[in-house]
Amino acid sequence: MAPTGAPWAPGLWRACNLLMSAFFALAAVVQVNDPDAEFWVVVYMIPALLTLLVGFNPLVTGNFIWKSVSVIHMLFCVLWAGGLAYHFLRHAQQSILNEEEGRELSGLVIITAWMALCHSSAKNPVGGRMHLAIAVAIALFPLISWVYVYRNKEMRSSWPAHCKTVI
Repeated sequence: MAPTGAPWAPGLWRACNLLMSAFFALAAVVQVNDPDAEFWVVVYMIPALLTLLVGFNPLVTGNFIWKSVSVIHMLFCVLWAGGLAYHFLRHAQQSILNEEEGRELSGLVIITAWMALCHSSAKNPVGGRMHLAIAVAIALFPLISWVYVYRNKEMRSSWPAHCKTVI
C-alpha cells in the first residue's frame, strides 16, 4: 500500500485527510453567524465528510458515489470561485483576506485543491512523494493562515461584525 517505499506514507496521507476534515468541519461551524450560513455550512461539510471517509479508508476514493459527489462538489466550487474571483478582481479595495469575497474565494480554492488531490489518489491511495508533499503543504496552509489571521488583529479590524467572532 506504500508505493513510495516509505512505511509511514499511508499514515501521513490518512493524517492529512483527518486534519483537513477537521479544518473543513471547523470552517462549517464558524459560519453560524454568517448571513448566508446555511449555504456555507453545506459547502464545507461536504468535503469534511468526504475527507473524513478518505482518512478512515483511502480506497474509498475509488467508490462511484464518493467520486460522483466529489466531482459535482468540485465543479460547483470551481464555478462559484470563478464568479467570486471575477467580482473580487473588479471590486477589491484591499488584500484577499481583508475582503469577504476574497476569504470565500480562498475557502473554495482550498476545497477544490484538496478534493482534487483526493480524487487523483483513487488509483494510488497514498500517491508518490510529490503527492504527499503537496498534501502536507495544503493541510498545513489553512492552519498557518488561521494562526496568522488570529494574531493579526489589525487585519481583522476592517472585517464585518459577523467575521470578527469566527476565530
